[in-house]
Amino acid sequence: MTDQLMPKEEFFKALQAARTPAHSSGHPFSNAWKAGELSKDDLGFWAMQMYYYIEDVTRMFSALFTRLPDLQARLLMLENLNGEEFPDRHPDLLLDFAEACGYTRERVKAGYLNGEILPSSMAMRSWIFELATVRELSDAAAGIMIALEGQTPTVYPLYIEAGLKMGFTDEQLKFFHVHVEADEGHEEGGLEICATYAYTRELQDRAIATVSNAARMRYQMLTSIYDATVGARQQAAE
Repeated sequence: MTDQLMPKEEFFKALQAARTPAHSSGHPFSNAWKAGELSKDDLGFWAMQMYYYIEDVTRMFSALFTRLPDLQARLLMLENLNGEEFPDRHPDLLLDFAEACGYTRERVKAGYLNGEILPSSMAMRSWIFELATVRELSDAAAGIMIALEGQTPTVYPLYIEAGLKMGFTDEQLKFFHVHVEADEGHEEGGLEICATYAYTRELQDRAIATVSNAARMRYQMLTSIYDATVGARQQAAE
């Protein structure tokens, strides 16, 4: 253990490497999606879980925005925040995809009331609120912008490719398209915010751990979805 601050580029590489062991691209659910082995009902169930997780994302990000004391960090976060609402509100795009999968908007929105939201999906939503409101600012940027948003530019293109083969249109897959285009920039912003606020080696180490833990939480959420869809079918067939 050392108290010496990591150089910026080394810190950035360590942050990005921390999500690799639990990267969503290697999850069995993602592999089944890429291989065209998931049904539209499976994808609709995934969309319902994701909707619960992100439907209040603007309030989450707004809370983090108000905690940032310097202008440059606020501008980076503001770009992220605006991207969630304009020109297309991301939760609404997710509802469009769910509808294309056969899940009505009403069912998706009522998922919590109807007991269809998995505990791991609830945990992910609570985790983002925790990062945005009470964790160190460097932890917040690491957990949200690097661990989670930083994955989508590599994962979602594969989802899009598989979705097109299943017969979805680009318009129905717009939720994924907009994240591929935007989240690479969000990761870069998160790295810069981390560099600003992780001003001790202890904070750097915490930020790296937060990336790892946030990625593992997202991986567990996918595991729960996989178990409720593919796993349930496999068990029923035995």
